[in-house]
Amino acid sequence: MLEQEGATLALASESYAKVGIALADAFITCWHTKYLYNVPRPITYIQKVIDPTWNTPIVVDPVITPPFPEYTSGHSVQSGAAATVLADLFGATYAFTDHTHTRLGFASRTYASFQEAAQEAAISRLFGGIHYRAAIENGLAQGECVGRRVLALRIGKQ
Repeated sequence: MLEQEGATLALASESYAKVGIALADAFITCWHTKYLYNVPRPITYIQKVIDPTWNTPIVVDPVITPPFPEYTSGHSVQSGAAATVLADLFGATYAFTDHTHTRLGFASRTYASFQEAAQEAAISRLFGGIHYRAAIENGLAQGECVGRRVLALRIGKQ
């Protein structure tokens, strides 16, 4: 995006600094929350409370379920924080196409905004069976809060 927009060194530096701080703080607050609430993963809850023999066809390998608390969703917190900062830097309706995995044979993904990309990244955790919806929705909100706090920092020329 920086290259596509012909960003100056100042904008590039500010972008990397703000996104980097947002991601670092998002990790910290997310992991604090995970161990504050210590919510078990969906499959763990099902097997401990409902049916110890149950396994979802999605999770054929138990390694897929992360070995740490479920709430809040790390991907959601990270995505919410990054989207908030990037929307401030480039605009709330900045459309972009992600070509990250095209070399592996996957299609490009086009988004109308950073928020749309964040929501897609977040909900993927529900479809993967490793988070409850509350962890996703609250994780996005938590990330957005982190992003707003980073944007309130005095970074760059004053």
